[in-house]
Amino acid sequence: MDYNLGPEQLTKIEEVLQEDLMEMGVHCVIFIDMAGNIVANLDDGEIKHDVYSLAALAAGNFGAVSAMAQMIGEEDFSLLFHKGEKESIHFSKVLTDFLLIVIFGHEISLGLLRLKVTESIEKIEKVLKS
Repeated sequence: MDYNLGPEQLTKIEEVLQEDLMEMGVHCVIFIDMAGNIVANLDDGEIKHDVYSLAALAAGNFGAVSAMAQMIGEEDFSLLFHKGEKESIHFSKVLTDFLLIVIFGHEISLGLLRLKVTESIEKIEKVLKS
């Protein structure tokens, strides 16, 4: 499906990301298309990451993992999680064309984050389909 997001849709997506994820204390949320283009990017003001490179690498990483999923007979893996010493990163597929990337610290439990990400994705999908 080809998405042409207008200013109203982008504002609604950013509101969802702010209210559901940023306000729970994550460090950064990046919403990208599968080519690695940033659609929305919010952070806590402390992030020093190169989000453009991160977005491109995340899209490539997710593409590689999708190819591995197909090699073992899975249609796809809908999420990835990488745990680091200081920060962790959670990737979730949104529909077939987008990826939600969340960078967070150890003060947030993975279970709570996954719940909030699932809720956010449901809201974002409604916006994208409108």
